[in-house]
Amino acid sequence: MTTLGTASAAPGEVETGRLAVGQTRDGTEIGLPCAVVNGASDGKTLYVQAASDGDELNGVGVLNRLVPQLDPGAISGTILLVGIVNFHAFQVAEHRNPIDDTKMNRAYPGDENGTSSERIAAVTFDAATRADLILDLHQGSTSRMIDEVRVRCGRRHRLHDECLQLAKTFGCGYVLDQKGPEGQLARAGPDEGIPTIDPELGGCVGWDEDSIQTGVEGVFNVLADYGFVDDEAPADRQTRAKSFDQYGSPTGGLVSFEVELGDRVSAGEPLFEITDVFGELKSRVTANNDGIFWRTRRLPQVATGEYVCSVGTNVDTY
Repeated sequence: MTTLGTASAAPGEVETGRLAVGQTRDGTEIGLPCAVVNGASDGKTLYVQAASDGDELNGVGVLNRLVPQLDPGAISGTILLVGIVNFHAFQVAEHRNPIDDTKMNRAYPGDENGTSSERIAAVTFDAATRADLILDLHQGSTSRMIDEVRVRCGRRHRLHDECLQLAKTFGCGYVLDQKGPEGQLARAGPDEGIPTIDPELGGCVGWDEDSIQTGVEGVFNVLADYGFVDDEAPADRQTRAKSFDQYGSPTGGLVSFEVELGDRVSAGEPLFEITDVFGELKSRVTANNDGIFWRTRRLPQVATGEYVCSVGTNVDTY
């Protein structure tokens, strides 16, 4: 019998339940939706979570599509899932936990006696560190972004190669291999000896079916390559960026992009123009370096200095 919160599954079973993380302001118990997929035979343990940022819903969509397709009778090992991590932010469709104004994916490994976010992080980290592999499903918030996977432990970390291999197996096509901020699960997991990646499944308001399908396929790739299911994962080469160039607007106005997400760009190539309300050109911005057009803001209006787009740089394939 394998248990996560109130979900307990015998070998060959799937059960759902709730993972207790505290109480709301009226004293109601908070339980994160969780599930246990207990394979019919022994094997590794995979932990998957979604919505640690409350407005990043594509990961929730992945679990919504994934779990009904899992046959525990054909699985070796165990899959532990937490469907919504940032409970308070999810309820109000916000990015940060409104109880303590914290970005949840900066709170790991958490503190069982700390703030709301730290306590949730501690409980979910305890679940995650029961596993041999960790997938922390994200998206580029509500901006526009390519589907990619982030390796956040840093290239000098002892588990870097294992995390990079996990990212390649997931197989979005693009990998950002850059050390992340402290408090990210994708940094805290490797520190505990567990390969961890941060799939960033596009970026949208609500969810995007194409990115969700990419995520579902990515999880199945991991299940196949790491022996959970009797299948073969494709070994496609991935395009890796090791850094970002971020661009702000030199003036206020309306943005018009000159390239599409995923396009290769060369140094000096136009990226975007800023016009006034009546279409008169105010500024044109070009790429500083060769790279891949990775991410953009969603809304066209910008103030001086406001974020516009990012280009992945220092690019190779592996």
